[in-house]
Amino acid sequence: MNLTVIGTGYVGLVTGACFAEMGNKVYCVDIDEEKISNLKKGIIPIYEPHLATMVIENQNKNNLFFTTDLKEALDRTNIIFIAVGTPQEGDGSVDLSFVYSVAKQIAENISKDSLIVTKSTVPVGTGFKIKKFIEENKINDVNIDIAANPEFLKEGVAIQDCMHPDRIIIGSENEKSAKILKELYEPFVANHERFIFMDVKSAEMTKYVANAMLATKISFMNEIANICEKTGVNIQSVRLGIGSDKRIGYKFIYAGCGYGGSCFPKDVKGLINTSVENGYIPRILSMVDEVNEIQKMVIVDKIISKFGDDLSNLTFAVWGLAFKPLTDDVRNAPSITIVGELLKRGAKIKAYDPKAIETFKREFNNENIEYTSSRYDALDDADALILITEWKEFRSLDLDELSKRLKSKIIFDGRNIYSKRIEDCGYELFQIGC
Repeated sequence: MNLTVIGTGYVGLVTGACFAEMGNKVYCVDIDEEKISNLKKGIIPIYEPHLATMVIENQNKNNLFFTTDLKEALDRTNIIFIAVGTPQEGDGSVDLSFVYSVAKQIAENISKDSLIVTKSTVPVGTGFKIKKFIEENKINDVNIDIAANPEFLKEGVAIQDCMHPDRIIIGSENEKSAKILKELYEPFVANHERFIFMDVKSAEMTKYVANAMLATKISFMNEIANICEKTGVNIQSVRLGIGSDKRIGYKFIYAGCGYGGSCFPKDVKGLINTSVENGYIPRILSMVDEVNEIQKMVIVDKIISKFGDDLSNLTFAVWGLAFKPLTDDVRNAPSITIVGELLKRGAKIKAYDPKAIETFKREFNNENIEYTSSRYDALDDADALILITEWKEFRSLDLDELSKRLKSKIIFDGRNIYSKRIEDCGYELFQIGC
């Protein structure tokens, strides 16, 4: 098939590359000339395992093309995926300006009957608003159908998720559109039970509810962890006890210092805003969001409890800046809150992350932060270690190396990845809910 993917951000780039990998002709369009120029050279703007190789190989096969010329792409394709950003407004609502800008450009350039598919996460009803806008503003006499095909990509394993999806949600307004998308996705799945067909608005809602449910599990467990800490209970034991129940399971029930990223915070707030706009106050969702923001302060509170509110004579080693492992994404990351609060109290920071240092620098260009090239270099002359992101390389500790470099044997473990046994070696270990 011949496809246009508008937007070369995280979702658009991964989606376009994976469609090309299956032998489709894919035109990825973006208004950012520098980004398109770099992509043509195989320079990827984000870190995602295996993505760069896939982009380069499919350009060499003439299956994947990058362009700023939307008209050229639309003239050669009849399936159009909208995959531009939908950032959060200050009031929690969803900024659809990029989506409607794309709709305007489609209306001005579309030259043949086409299926327009929203891949971007958009509020319920947006798809039909896009269709109405294009029909009212199109220059050429063409027919368009609209469909919603939400993405469920996890940063760090996005290629795996795209190439081997656990479900494919297709929201369409007619059988013709559903059939086209099913044919497009059939090479990705061996089991057709993974196709889930529904109406457009239900598909749009499904994306929000999926992320809100996962965020709810995380905030719930963090709240339970805080209760456990007050009552002398170990959250790790509780997690094992409840996770063995097949109705609950072990995924997303790990206590920690809060969730981040571009999806969970934005989509929870977006669903809250949609609810309020439609006359319903979503009490649980509001608390999910509030609990998560409070949770990002838990490690800070433990540090203050240990050292006091004035941290001006202290240096902290920080391991992990990305909001999760296997990505360089720091959007809404707990590290931003934790580091920011420590800096406000006068502390100095020595930080290390395998991939996210450069993206974190864009958030903090502060003279009191030193970035190091290895995890152990960050420990030199630090008064304590703070673990924020659970990269694999942080899991096994060389306690001899820590003892040589850290000024004090103090560790704040924001992801509960270390064993209490290290306390037998003279370390003070501060965890969450333990």
